[in-house]
Amino acid sequence: MSKGNLLSVREDVRVVDATLRDGGLCNDFFFADDFVQDLYENNVKAGVDYMEFGYKASKQIFDPEKFGKWKFCDDEDIRAVVGENNTPMKIAVMADVGRCDYKKDIGPKSESPVDLIRIATYIHTIPAACEIIEHCHKMGYETSINIMAVSKNRTEDIQAALDIFGQTPVDTFYLVDSYGAFYPEEIRKMSKMYLEYAEKYGKSVGIHAHNNQSLAFANTIDALQEGVSYLDSTVMGMGRGAGNCQSELLIGFLKNPKYNVEPILAQIETHMMKLVEDGVKWGFDIPYIITGQMNSHPRSAIAFQKANRKDYRTLRLEVFDME
Repeated sequence: MSKGNLLSVREDVRVVDATLRDGGLCNDFFFADDFVQDLYENNVKAGVDYMEFGYKASKQIFDPEKFGKWKFCDDEDIRAVVGENNTPMKIAVMADVGRCDYKKDIGPKSESPVDLIRIATYIHTIPAACEIIEHCHKMGYETSINIMAVSKNRTEDIQAALDIFGQTPVDTFYLVDSYGAFYPEEIRKMSKMYLEYAEKYGKSVGIHAHNNQSLAFANTIDALQEGVSYLDSTVMGMGRGAGNCQSELLIGFLKNPKYNVEPILAQIETHMMKLVEDGVKWGFDIPYIITGQMNSHPRSAIAFQKANRKDYRTLRLEVFDME
């Protein structure tokens, strides 16, 4: 049964800005300091509930010389932006299973400006994800579990994963459309399944949508209407490949008067257009349509664009052969 309607206010809704984290995949996290400072301040003014600063990636795996600081999200770098963060907005970072050194890099919440650790995992790395959840919980953080690429997984495997994660102290299950392959009907069905397990274990549910088929916003608000409460978005949809649900669409849509789209438009005017002019690429495009329609990882489309190719029919055959 749908929860709310297009005109109602849902007090359980939380908007999560992922511009630095997902958008950082477009420019190796090399954001100017004034971009980040203004994004933080504009998110606060816009009523955004959480701002994700980036990844807690291991410096033993990733060379700090090749990436900007938001690949690693050291506490002192976050503090340089937020101070003591005396605002209603909470701070989030992502810990990617297999790509972080969580025991070394994620210390007590009492010593950190971070509130929420978002753990990203694939189905086949569930035990490692559970260890990170337990560690972060003991350290005092809120946690979410983002099961990636579920459009490739069998329903019974997703259900088994939700049962396992339900028995951990994680706070939120995230439905993640990594490949931008889901259609609204499927999102509604998946949302109901996630919500069923969330109710069983006393968890919340979030959605992270990709825009390969121009459906990220539609899928997000369909999930919202089913009862999903944590809604990811990025300014101008900035994110890997086709990007994400656009903050300016989502915040402009939500009826709660606490949300204000004007500061998001200010961020676009001041900073986002310059990124585009500087050649940073993301967003809906033909190669991403192809990978989205074929439920395939966008790496082939990203490589296609980097090579300045225009032979779309050949790309489609290449993706088809990979499947």
